[in-house]
Amino acid sequence: MDVVEILKKAIKENASDIFFVAGSPCMLKVGQQLVAITQEKMMPNDTKNIVQQLYGFAPYCSYENFEKNGEDDFSFSLSQVGRFRVNVYRQRNSEAAVLRVVKFELPKPEDFHIPESILSLSNRRKGIILVSGPAGSGKSTTLACLIDRMNETRNCHIITIEDPIEFLHSHKKSIVSQREVYHDTKNYLTALKSALREAPEIILLGEMRDEETVSTALSAAETGHLILSTLHTVGAVNTIDRIVDMFQGHQDQVRSQLSMILEAVISEQLIPTIDGELIPVFEIMQVNPAIRSQIRENKIHQIENTMASNRQNGMVMMDDSIFELYQQNKISKDIAIQYSLHPDRMKSRVQ
Repeated sequence: MDVVEILKKAIKENASDIFFVAGSPCMLKVGQQLVAITQEKMMPNDTKNIVQQLYGFAPYCSYENFEKNGEDDFSFSLSQVGRFRVNVYRQRNSEAAVLRVVKFELPKPEDFHIPESILSLSNRRKGIILVSGPAGSGKSTTLACLIDRMNETRNCHIITIEDPIEFLHSHKKSIVSQREVYHDTKNYLTALKSALREAPEIILLGEMRDEETVSTALSAAETGHLILSTLHTVGAVNTIDRIVDMFQGHQDQVRSQLSMILEAVISEQLIPTIDGELIPVFEIMQVNPAIRSQIRENKIHQIENTMASNRQNGMVMMDDSIFELYQQNKISKDIAIQYSLHPDRMKSRVQ
């Protein structure tokens, strides 16, 4: 099986993902549909051969490492084809791979319905801006648009630490250093500590995965850097809770830190429309004195009420965004309830 031809076809079909799993034909994910692009089902020997071909495209990665651990992540670029993020794993005692197609060109905010109120956060000088949402909800795209706006409008050093690099930024008004975990650096924590000695004003941290990395990011924000990062949570309140919950034993200290340095939380989901497309919805929490006080005093449950009373000041509630799509007849009643943060309340609103 010629993997390169399949990758070319995936790009041509505008697929987001490619699946190589034994017992199934090779599949592409196009929109929300899985589409078979081979007639024959792949056998374990076929998928093993494909996995080995994929490692051939990423010579800095080790097939032996996959054999030892049973899973591995890496990325690669093919000239005249595209860039791909790869996860290889074992299932039913056979090898499998799922590839995410990564676009070379930078996304245009208007194509992804990213509002100006989010892009205007590029003016912030210090603190932390968090983008949260489930896997595949568009967090990387939103961050790429923010970084591009900063690159165009600010004269500074921007460092991104990503796993993998998904969008390539050229130097514009700023210098942009992009580091890929496992390729350019050992891990997020090592790269973040190193970044603090590289004279950055802005650091994009692809993901805050553990307590030590989060702690270092908080300290970096306290020293005057602007930190952008992501979490796999939905809703501003859940995002704050997730960070605090990482620090068992000294949560009061973390709440105090967050109350001083958190600037904004953007939460997003991709929701299926009636037409079968996917449309993003956003929640935007811009931290004001009332929210800082609620974080510090462990009254995080009151934040949604504060956001609701500050809609005119740029706050956007997730359920309001979803309800607006419902009113515009873009999504169904069931979808509105399914993706709502408060399904019972949404049920009442859409009746």
